[in-house]
Amino acid sequence: MGELSTMVLPMKLRSIDEMPELKGKRVLVRVDHNVEFDQDGKLKDDRKLKLSIPTLEALASRGAELVLMTHVGRPKGKVVENLRTAPIAEHLRTLSKKLGNFTYLENVRFDTGEEGNDPSTIKELASHGEFFVNEAFPSLHMYEEASTCGVARLLPSYAGYHLIEETNMLSALIEDPRRPVLLLMSGAKMETKIPVIRRFLEVADTILLGGAIANTFIAARGFDVGTSKYEEDAMDLAQELMLEADKVEKADIHIPRDAVLASEVSEEATKIDLPLEDIVGDMMILDIGTVTVKRYCDEIAKAGTIIWNGPMGLYEYNRFSHGTKRIAEAIAEATKKGAYSVIGGGDTLDFHARYDCPIDCYSFVSSGGGAMIEFLSAEKPLPALVPMLMEKEVTA
Repeated sequence: MGELSTMVLPMKLRSIDEMPELKGKRVLVRVDHNVEFDQDGKLKDDRKLKLSIPTLEALASRGAELVLMTHVGRPKGKVVENLRTAPIAEHLRTLSKKLGNFTYLENVRFDTGEEGNDPSTIKELASHGEFFVNEAFPSLHMYEEASTCGVARLLPSYAGYHLIEETNMLSALIEDPRRPVLLLMSGAKMETKIPVIRRFLEVADTILLGGAIANTFIAARGFDVGTSKYEEDAMDLAQELMLEADKVEKADIHIPRDAVLASEVSEEATKIDLPLEDIVGDMMILDIGTVTVKRYCDEIAKAGTIIWNGPMGLYEYNRFSHGTKRIAEAIAEATKKGAYSVIGGGDTLDFHARYDCPIDCYSFVSSGGGAMIEFLSAEKPLPALVPMLMEKEVTA
């Protein structure tokens, strides 16, 4: 298999430690405080806020006037009251007394120009700062947005401490991975996963699929998936990827051979574990089956590098979480025996929090799921990183 990437390594980003005199200067910081609120308007989880605090406190200690911005949810260019940033700013002040006064802009996705990378939106955001700092690793993507890419091209741009930690750890993984390299991935949308699978066919040794994307591959192999969620219009692409995986020097794609099924989604549902060929009627695939769990765990035990993004089933229900629990245990055990494991993604981390599964048993826990996978699979630096690259790397 080839190297995990052809980008310049190690990736050297301009750190906030290299910023000039900041006393009285306005520093616009793109954070990733994309958090969820409960019914009472309280934050469900403040881990993302805590990850940004070292960078924010370092800037504040140098006299910078901080202006923060983030996206929250998917308001699609409309003002959504329960996605405002005021509660986030209020909670951030309780987490750190060293930040002093700071300004927190409204949810950048209330503006349609954010995701469209509109020049007028970029100019308006950039007017809030004299310097720009990116501390939003989970918001790095192949596509461009005003608050991550556009502003970075208008203002002198630097990377926050956590963003640098993420890129350094993942770059090291890219540069010299322990073989075999195994990618374990699930998700709902084939559109976002196809480029990743295609890239990892070139650079990984084994790809294990779960969730709704696995259902699409199962359907593409001619099995009845009952009323399971899958994408009929992506079946041709799934077949194409499986044919590609059959070629020499390409990663092997593994899909489930059996599944945990039910005709309703609830904790009281009657569930059954069946081979794929026995799926009929109104059955729904809600978890990987026992045969698949063993096959996947055997592959994990052989891996030198494990990259995990996404639970295997409908983990929100304990009844359909057992496949993911066994996978987590297998990765933890493989890590203990010397494998290098990286996990990431909101659902992956939520699964661990929901079932009180330890996360300190993995080699590295990324704060971004999609960003982690895109960073690892990209053949060149992601657009939001380019303005922060040291000059010699920009021209390389």
